[in-house]
Amino acid sequence: MLGLPDLGYRPALQRPATVYLSRQDDPRSVPRAGLSSIPVARNVVFLGLTSLFTDISSEMVSAVLPMYLVTVLGFSGIAYGFLDGAQHGITALLRVVSGVVADRRRHHKSVAAVGYILSAISKAGLLVSGAAPIAAGTFLCLDRLGKGVRTSPRDALISLSSDRSNLARAFGVHRALDTAGALVGPVAAFGILSLVPGQYAVLLVCSFGIALTGIGTLLFFVEDKQGHRPEVGALSLSSLFSPLRSSVYRRLFLAAVMVTIATVGDGFVYLNIQRLSLFDPRFFPLLFAGTSMSYVILAVPFGRIADRFGRRHLFLLGHLFLLGTYVLITRRGAPLIGTVGCLALHGAYYAATDGILAALAASVLPESSRATGISLLTTGTALARLAAAALYGVLWTHAGPGTATAIFAVALIVSLGLAAVLLYGGHPQGDNIP
Repeated sequence: MLGLPDLGYRPALQRPATVYLSRQDDPRSVPRAGLSSIPVARNVVFLGLTSLFTDISSEMVSAVLPMYLVTVLGFSGIAYGFLDGAQHGITALLRVVSGVVADRRRHHKSVAAVGYILSAISKAGLLVSGAAPIAAGTFLCLDRLGKGVRTSPRDALISLSSDRSNLARAFGVHRALDTAGALVGPVAAFGILSLVPGQYAVLLVCSFGIALTGIGTLLFFVEDKQGHRPEVGALSLSSLFSPLRSSVYRRLFLAAVMVTIATVGDGFVYLNIQRLSLFDPRFFPLLFAGTSMSYVILAVPFGRIADRFGRRHLFLLGHLFLLGTYVLITRRGAPLIGTVGCLALHGAYYAATDGILAALAASVLPESSRATGISLLTTGTALARLAAAALYGVLWTHAGPGTATAIFAVALIVSLGLAAVLLYGGHPQGDNIP
């Protein structure tokens, strides 16, 4: 259980407070640090709790949407693919702008707060709009818009609050708390709709209240970290894309975008599982919880391993887990074993890539442009997800789910080979990705 330090006054020159995940992890009781020690700044824990509450709120809503839109409202694979991709692509420009603003103004917390507030507003909007598909899609995109605004400054704040050698562990702890929310959200949605079938208004009221709790945690418990003051000039396209001047960052950016283009969206993965397993649609939200459970269990251990043995190794390994997911969702077999295996691999994929990619970016970016660089990277991957979702939707409709997944599996193998060349292709003098 996390032991949080007291919130009392500390002198300005005192080292930042550290939280240890267990008594054995405290370096005062362990003579030599190793894989067993996980130093985590207090800020990281409270940012994780903010994300936990926000993800409970968001996933309560999004977990019921794929099945509802496709099986109840009759969305085609193409229509759902574009909507699923729009959730990622709609935030593209705002991700970069929010990162630049956070770096230039040095108020990462304030910019992140705007994103969390937008997500809360989307829940209130869904409550007012009812179940109309266009309105639901619009407010779902507003939720993703909030995610786009908050992600980069939040990740920059995590990196500024953490020691450089422990970045993957810090992101692992944050992502574990964040994904715990993604685990609880679908289960909560299932529980609410089981108690009051069809009463989506009740679900949305609960979702909105939990979102407000997340905002309160951020505002009252998270400390802003301003980092190095950059030289402020006029905002321009040059400043938006300034991180790309670094060759090592360019290689990381291209590698991440390349593998993301061959990524099947979560909704389609779960629709494939339901198609093969033929379980009752009311259990569909629990598929999200299954992936999240695997992610929560593996996020911190994978962060430790990445910091010790190399973040790029684990990032590539994570996409092999994704490839295993593709294999399982194209084969008919024992439904329960196949479903559990698929969800376990899918969660392992996220645990080995999501926080690890943010840690990789933070490790090659200077403090003065860290939020900008992270936002540019997440924008590139968001646009790649938009293209991937739209393409998979077209293939799903015209060639069938099995063929669509097989094509994406081949594309993933090819893109992994090219990404490995980029990630391991540094110069002997030291221009390497850690």
